Amino acid sequence: GANFAAGMTGGMAFVYDSDESFERNVNPESVLWQRIETDYWEASLKRLVQEHVEQTQSRFAERLLINWGQEIGRFWQIVPKEMIARLPQPLSYSSREKRA
Repeated sequence: GANFAAGMTGGMAFVYDSDESFERNVNPESVLWQRIETDYWEASLKRLVQEHVEQTQSRFAERLLINWGQEIGRFWQIVPKEMIARLPQPLSYSSREKRA
């Protein structure tokens, strides 16, 4: 919805954006958002979707997994700016180089 992530602190969110409307609805003041860029975060997201399927038997989530190669590009990764340095892995391969 409108003003997504306003006041978001801590944690991380993944948003599936089937209609490419997310960027018009995110609050940019306190968060960074980007497409999934590293294998680590892609695997983390995929595990979450798999767990969701196991817990809920969601056919929608099951279709996401079946078409993962196409669907991964529709997800956004949202992180509060204050959390970026605390993440267990960099958000992108270029940020990994900056941390080293």
